Amino acid sequence: MVIGIDASRANRSHKSGTEWYSYYLIRALAKIDSKNQYLLYSDKPLTGGLVDLTDDEARDQAQDIKIDQHGFQEIKSYHNNFKAKILKWPYQFFWTQGRLSLEMIFNAPDMLFIPAHTLPLIHPKKSIVTIHDIGFERDENLYGRDEMGPTGTRARKLVNWLIRFASRGKYGANSRDYLRWSTKFALKQAASIITISEFSKKEIMDVYAADGNKINVVYNGFNDKLYTKSADDEKIKSILSKYGIERPYVLYVGRLDKKKNTPALVEAFALMREENKNIKHRLLLTGDAHFGYDEVKYAIKEWQMEEEILMTGWIEEEDMPYLYNGATAFVFPSLYEGFGIPMVQAMACGVPVIASDYASIPEVVSGAAYLFDPSDIKSIAEALARILLDGKLREDLIGLGFKRARDFNWDKCAEGTLKVMEKT
Repeated sequence: MVIGIDASRANRSHKSGTEWYSYYLIRALAKIDSKNQYLLYSDKPLTGGLVDLTDDEARDQAQDIKIDQHGFQEIKSYHNNFKAKILKWPYQFFWTQGRLSLEMIFNAPDMLFIPAHTLPLIHPKKSIVTIHDIGFERDENLYGRDEMGPTGTRARKLVNWLIRFASRGKYGANSRDYLRWSTKFALKQAASIITISEFSKKEIMDVYAADGNKINVVYNGFNDKLYTKSADDEKIKSILSKYGIERPYVLYVGRLDKKKNTPALVEAFALMREENKNIKHRLLLTGDAHFGYDEVKYAIKEWQMEEEILMTGWIEEEDMPYLYNGATAFVFPSLYEGFGIPMVQAMACGVPVIASDYASIPEVVSGAAYLFDPSDIKSIAEALARILLDGKLREDLIGLGFKRARDFNWDKCAEGTLKVMEKT
């Protein structure tokens, strides 16, 4: 069987949750599956660890782009069953619905796997889509509404008008409407759906009245070779110095945005420091700015926390385990989450986790984290103080975290995904 996979997100340079999911799942499938043939679709030539699927160190390495006589990009894989097809498209928008749909008309694979929501309009009967979460349906104020389409004002207005006309006014050319439409379309058209937690499955069934028999729960994994407890304190110091970070600190990893509740975390941290003068920890915010970032900056300025809160931006993954290992604790205050890979990474590195008691988080941590109410600033502040002042609690959570982290890895995720493919 030829399985086509949309690898465009996995090929992005700055990866977050869905991009890392796509990237590592492709690599894990290459390791475990010798029976099927795989064709990776992308809008640009694949790079780094997608060119060499056998090398764990290839994530950020430059790779030679080799095109064979049939026009496919050569991919090194364990079983020599992967290749890539670069689908060029003259526009910077609607690649999935335009170019990938065209490919499905003329050269469809036996099965198409979309790792992140958006199924092309034209697709094989055997198509599988991963829907990570539907937080945009629960609280649309947590999500941006970025305009989509050409950069020119007139052309963008025309595209918006055409989409509203075609959808009878239901949708416009913006990111939030596209999420809503693409999720409904996938649920209706895909042969099977994968989601990443029992919580997300229940949400999809509740909101869309979807058939639960069609939805398969396959937990996310994490790189259990990279994210481990480190005894190399000199290396930790070196990486922290590289980014101007001094210990002690509490770590947050994720986008800086409203859905992740980062503005509230800033306020809670400031309140905690104000009420606990003996605590000298800083707060380290690691991740790209996103919707609501202005509120993060405003909160830092309002609470005069410029010297106590450090924002590093996006960091290369090879450095991330050392940021975890250098932290006293990890905090994850998200208001909505389909899974939450950073929590598992923290646990695997031996860092005690405090986290929101919302959405899928209690399911994922399964008792291995101290939970708080993310809608209550005081609750977050009290949890921060508790984890920093209670050494016994930290030790207990570290032990529980190590045990829980062993339940997840990308090979398990790939095995579950392959089972869905085989039965579809």
